[in-house]
Amino acid sequence: MIELLFMASLGSVGAMAGAVGIALAPAGWRARLLPLLVAYSAGTLLAAALLGMIPRALSGLPGAQGGLAVLAGLLFFFLLERLLLWHHCHDPACQVRRASGHLLLVGDAFHNFVDGVVIAAAYITSPALGWAATLAVVAHEVPQEMGDYAVLLDSGMGRWPALGWNLLSALSTLPGALLGYLLLTQMQALTPYLLAFSAASFLYIALGDLVPRLHQQVPRSWLTLLLLLLGMLTIVALRMHHS
Repeated sequence: MIELLFMASLGSVGAMAGAVGIALAPAGWRARLLPLLVAYSAGTLLAAALLGMIPRALSGLPGAQGGLAVLAGLLFFFLLERLLLWHHCHDPACQVRRASGHLLLVGDAFHNFVDGVVIAAAYITSPALGWAATLAVVAHEVPQEMGDYAVLLDSGMGRWPALGWNLLSALSTLPGALLGYLLLTQMQALTPYLLAFSAASFLYIALGDLVPRLHQQVPRSWLTLLLLLLGMLTIVALRMHHS
């Protein structure tokens, strides 16, 4: 339990701390770092989903149920994004800036809560998978929290209130992990479905948001490719270390 709460803390406060550092950096540095962070996070998300979560889910589900669970997850997150409750945006100039700052905080809190449940489901399956899920969460949360911070500033919040509300939203990972642990240990049969559903969220973020962003980085395409591969290799190395 202590290890799980530590993972959840890394998935919330750790990601927020990195985002704060980047958000307070000079604008020139932010412009250079953000595409690299997006590439690295896309690699970790894809590897964690395809090498860890989906194989584990398929091993515990008969027939095509694992694939159906992934498809259901993709449809769910598509509909959720359409409802503007969860929009992963890494560009301060994107459409979500026109949404209310309060709505953004609600959607972000929900997403972080789901991240906590994802970490708990992965940890219950195996500690190695739990660490891989945590790293993937941190990697994609850093650029997301940076984007959210910019949106809150644009909605009229001051610099420090925006950081405070962003941190409060990030802390919802902890109750998500705790609730996921308490419920999933009582209902082990749900774990493969939740892993498949969680893998769908990782794939949706990576392929629906991050990878299209990478295609816009033509001048430094070789560097984004390198960071994409590094993110994948990080998950591979983490799984080998804990195997």
